Amino acid sequence: MKDEIILNLKEVHQRITDACLLAGRNPADVALLLAVKTVAPENIRIAVEAGETLIGENKMQELRDKDSGLKDLVIERHFIGHLQTNKVKDVLKYVSCIQSLDRLNLAKELHTQLEKQHRTLDVFVQVNTSYEESKFGLPPDEVLAFIKKIKEYPTLQIKGLMTIGLLDVDKEKMLPSLRLLREIRDKIYDAKIDGLTNLKLSMGMSQDLELAIAEGSNMVRIGTSIFGNRFLGKEIWNENNAE
Repeated sequence: MKDEIILNLKEVHQRITDACLLAGRNPADVALLLAVKTVAPENIRIAVEAGETLIGENKMQELRDKDSGLKDLVIERHFIGHLQTNKVKDVLKYVSCIQSLDRLNLAKELHTQLEKQHRTLDVFVQVNTSYEESKFGLPPDEVLAFIKKIKEYPTLQIKGLMTIGLLDVDKEKMLPSLRLLREIRDKIYDAKIDGLTNLKLSMGMSQDLELAIAEGSNMVRIGTSIFGNRFLGKEIWNENNAE
């Protein structure tokens, strides 16, 4: 398994490099986040020991259960799944960034808990750019107003936007949902909101990372291409069962 994971990592990094060169971008501008839903700590450790430092978890239970097997590693842990407000206090024990901020009551609860801890937290605003009922995230036309409200919470440091684009065998069908996230970021820039001048785009997975990079992604979230298939059917992108 070790050799397979290391080989897969090399292939994914090559895909990222090739996509950046094709798009006229610097590969250093695109980070690789390991999407480790259901991945055992020992396999995550293989990737980290190969040089990876950024991992993303979808569920609170996995964050907690894997902590003892990972806490000696120098890694940055992000939460990338749907987050219930009653799990906020626990999730904050483990992560430095939440990429799935998509509603005001969640922002309020994060702010409340962070104030108690006298700390700040990096956040990405999740946008449902594919307009699918199976996915969480703000409707695109509500993002700008939402971000203005989030700016009222000094504990929340807005670092960018995140989306799970439409996954389809037809690349032309996948492209609009990725392009839309970049266009939303451009509208935020046009609004000249104080402090929001370098927003990152977290988009692109195993199926669509090249398209995402071509549209400006700064972080691709890769699981299957590194650790193999851990899901069945549409569960890869269906968030309804996420915590």
